[in-house]
Amino acid sequence: MALARVLSTHKPSLNPNTTTLSALNPNNLGFLSNSPPSLASLLHHRRHKRRTASLKCSASSFSEKHHNTNHPKSDDVVELPLFPLPLVLFPGAILPLQIFEFRYRIMMHTLLHTDLRFGVIYSDAVSGTAEVGCVGEIVKHERLVDDRFFLICKGQERFRVTNVVRTKPYFVAEVTWLEDRPSGEEDLEALATEVETCMKDVIRLSNRLNEKPEKEAQDLRRNLFPTPFSFFVGNTFEGAPGEQQALLELEDTATRLKREKETLRNTLNYLSAASAVKDTVNLDCFWPHTTCACHAMRGILGNGLQCRDSEQEAGWCNHARNIQDFGPTGR
Repeated sequence: MALARVLSTHKPSLNPNTTTLSALNPNNLGFLSNSPPSLASLLHHRRHKRRTASLKCSASSFSEKHHNTNHPKSDDVVELPLFPLPLVLFPGAILPLQIFEFRYRIMMHTLLHTDLRFGVIYSDAVSGTAEVGCVGEIVKHERLVDDRFFLICKGQERFRVTNVVRTKPYFVAEVTWLEDRPSGEEDLEALATEVETCMKDVIRLSNRLNEKPEKEAQDLRRNLFPTPFSFFVGNTFEGAPGEQQALLELEDTATRLKREKETLRNTLNYLSAASAVKDTVNLDCFWPHTTCACHAMRGILGNGLQCRDSEQEAGWCNHARNIQDFGPTGR
């Protein structure tokens, strides 16, 4: 049964190619993260041993611990309802959803009367369910006559699942907050500037390959500090959820920016080679797949990145729209 539909929007939607997914089976949990203990072992432990102490199982328990401080501490343990999805939500990113499965409609009813936050956690049939996710805060909602919900959510803090509290009617888990460690002597401002330059170069070359005006990309950082900017960049890798999850799990801003810079540079090299070939021979049979930056990233990351035909014609697909149209405001 499908859980949710990711809505198309002029804003970047972190939209997977498939708009529905199967219900998560708690008996077949697998994970991207290698950090022990695994969610599967915690769930197994939950079934065979009664916990001697637990937090109150409700969405409001998260609200009480989360909203009493502007900066949640990494050792705080709170309960959080979880929404497994085949996508990765980053802090500051906007996620439109349509909720129509019964158990998640129940969750929405609870959240709208208590807290407006839930955990978005990446899950797919191959890699299973990740242990690190991001809190989604409902900033706008609409309830339809058939009890479906349209939601607009915004990514907030990252979290790590430490214990599964229950699986029915929806997943609830104990989580701790995940924060970036200090980057030491690294010049984060310089790294962020280099990443922004790479993004602009990719947009420029993609426009050239698609015979569009090579106008200079606007200010992509929009006055963001390096850490939120690194999340913004990760959000633009929309069709590569495995890479996005790896970026989300990193706890060092410098490492995240360096990894993003490497991916963008490899994409730029790919597009530069395609541009040279295109200028030499007639590539009507070759176009637009090779010169699409989205397909370039697919080859670089090797994780099955795909684009729709209309997006291929755009050159940079949704990534270009993400880069130019989206970015958390302020610092």
